[in-house]
Amino acid sequence: MAKTQLNVRVDETTAEAARQRALARGMSVNRYIEELVKQDAGEAGRTFVDAAADFMKEYEAVFAEEFGERR
Repeated sequence: MAKTQLNVRVDETTAEAARQRALARGMSVNRYIEELVKQDAGEAGRTFVDAAADFMKEYEAVFAEEFGERR
């Protein structure tokens, strides 16, 4: 996916908090902000649910064999 530059202005306290939180998570400030926006937009939740649904479709027969159809 192509990236677009977005410039924002925040006070120094907010900027330092973003730097520290990104550092603690081992990511860049850009990535940290991007993840926050995605979470706020619900994209992360939808991605998880979609991946879980795909997983269940793929392994449904394995679960049915192991645990039975009614469980």
